[in-house]
Amino acid sequence: MSDNKVEVMQKKTILDLFIDGARKGFTIGTTSLLPNVMMAFVIIRILDVTGLLQLIGVVFQPVMGLWGLPGEAATVLITALMSMGGGVGVAMSLYTAGSLDAMQVTVLLPAIYLMGNPVQNVGRCLGIAGVSTKHYPAIILICVINALLSIWAMHFIMLFLQ
Repeated sequence: MSDNKVEVMQKKTILDLFIDGARKGFTIGTTSLLPNVMMAFVIIRILDVTGLLQLIGVVFQPVMGLWGLPGEAATVLITALMSMGGGVGVAMSLYTAGSLDAMQVTVLLPAIYLMGNPVQNVGRCLGIAGVSTKHYPAIILICVINALLSIWAMHFIMLFLQ
């Protein structure tokens, strides 16, 4: 590192470092997280107004019922495949609409993060790293299996804590 860079780094105060970090965090929040969450709220509202959310609930009820969740919870997992922020936004939107209760949201949160938005990661990480496309389905399937296992684990943990 050149002497100029060392001098500049040494001259920054803790307040300067905090402000730089806050600016970077604000930029990440407003350019990455907020659009995903807003998109999720809009999508859920559109699905609700058109009656499609209720249809999704009916169609997915048998499957989601295996995990003790209403059928509408499938929208959280489907969205999480595309975006973790969107998955959280859908979960919160369903919570505020009364479709999910606090326990169900708690059970779903680890699944959202274990899902790990593989659709975005395929393009961003796997493609750039040169991973063969024949491995993509297995990688995405592992994310889904991990998420579903976490729902069962969280369901049992929540039952034990009650």
